[in-house]
Amino acid sequence: MVDALVIIPTYNEIENVERIIKNVFSLQRNFHILIVDDSSPDETAVRVKELQLEYADCLFLLEREGKSGLGTAYIAGFRWALERSYTFIFEMDADFSHNPNDLIRLYNACAKGSSDVAIGSRYVTGVNVVNWPMSRVLLSWLASKYVRFITGMDIHDTTAGFICYKREVLQKINLNKIRFVGYAFQIEMKFKAYLLKFKIKEVPVIFTDRTRGTSKMSKGIISEAVFGVVKMKIKSLFNRYEI
Repeated sequence: MVDALVIIPTYNEIENVERIIKNVFSLQRNFHILIVDDSSPDETAVRVKELQLEYADCLFLLEREGKSGLGTAYIAGFRWALERSYTFIFEMDADFSHNPNDLIRLYNACAKGSSDVAIGSRYVTGVNVVNWPMSRVLLSWLASKYVRFITGMDIHDTTAGFICYKREVLQKINLNKIRFVGYAFQIEMKFKAYLLKFKIKEVPVIFTDRTRGTSKMSKGIISEAVFGVVKMKIKSLFNRYEI
């Protein structure tokens, strides 16, 4: 029985989706994959359906109407996973910014170690980012420092999106109370796991910017993270933050 599910949200990832799926399935450890596609105009979902003929019973597709945000895509994936018997549930991007080989290291941190959450961290051993302009590296690094300062979490890469959760973490967090939909979703999930006193471990990884497809970053996403973190922390101080 395969105990690990990798959730990969997609929107116009036709250039990457087949390669990322085949890379994950080529690993020495067995993983299942759930693609959560937001009605990609480039027919990403169509290609996934074709691949399902090759990877029966281990490649799954959840199609959603419209583009509803990264956070809601992962929550939909979490719910799907919790309805089944997976013990380890992963977040991973489709664009190869996260190296599929590192899935095994994150898995081992939770399955063989004592961690409840394993984060593929760009900043725990310095700055491990490839192909980003210096301005974006600085923005990302400072954002993580800012979030760490505001929240008090002992996490170097607070905005990381390459994560392994043990099942009980996602069962304990009230997914109905997740408020952020962009990249701030990643911060909120870590903060709630931190408040619930789950053991969080950062596993150093090298993050490589996409070489195919288009980035989904926007000013609105950055604004949500900057101002949302303060509001989140203040509510937690006055016991008004619902976990």
